[in-house]
Amino acid sequence: MYVAVVAAGFAAGFINTLAGSGSLITLPLLIFLGLPAPVANATNRVGVLLQNLVSTGSFHQQKVLDWKYGLMLAAPAVVGSFIGAQIAVELNEEMMRRAIGVVMVIMLFVILFKPDRWLKGHPQGARRYPNLMELVVFFGLGIYGGFIQAGVGIFLLSGLVLASGYDLVRANAIKVLIILLVTAMAMVVFAANSMVRYEVGLILALGQTLGALAASRLAVKSGARFIRYLLIAVIVVSSLDLLGVFRLIGGLF
Repeated sequence: MYVAVVAAGFAAGFINTLAGSGSLITLPLLIFLGLPAPVANATNRVGVLLQNLVSTGSFHQQKVLDWKYGLMLAAPAVVGSFIGAQIAVELNEEMMRRAIGVVMVIMLFVILFKPDRWLKGHPQGARRYPNLMELVVFFGLGIYGGFIQAGVGIFLLSGLVLASGYDLVRANAIKVLIILLVTAMAMVVFAANSMVRYEVGLILALGQTLGALAASRLAVKSGARFIRYLLIAVIVVSSLDLLGVFRLIGGLF
């Protein structure tokens, strides 16, 4: 079982660093191990925190992380994360999952029909400072990230590419920095409410940090085109899961 948890963590850390939605692997696993859904949601953040710490350091070492812009966007996201974590046990998770699934399908078409924007970023380069709309959007993403985490990386990537003008490699570097800070805030809330099972979370985190390290190096080496293909695959699988298609198929057999 420990080997399975570490392996699942590696896959989640790898996918989270290059795209997002790795928590769609780890959350069901934690629930399968017997953790109540709210506790699984909180415990999952241990690995997310450590994997993004590792990948942020790796992107910084490879000189592709824009700290200034990333911290400006992280500020509203961290405030949103505090709110999202506070209301994590009160919202209708199923309705939110379905809404996110629809948004991901829409996003898939954007990625397919505007490939150059994702591969090269904005023709004039990234903005020097975020505008008000970006700050509002990232505040909302912080609320979502504090609430459930799964899929937040994909939404952050979309904002950084489509709104801020970064290519996928540099957008990934800023994304992991923002998730690191958002997750740290959420962890404070969950820990204060005694919802974190650290012994399980740390085993999962071992695999996630290894996956994150491998993915961050592969991201810079392989470039935006590889990340785009992986992102498309992750969005397809994630949206099908969030919309309940896999459960529907499973019910037929």
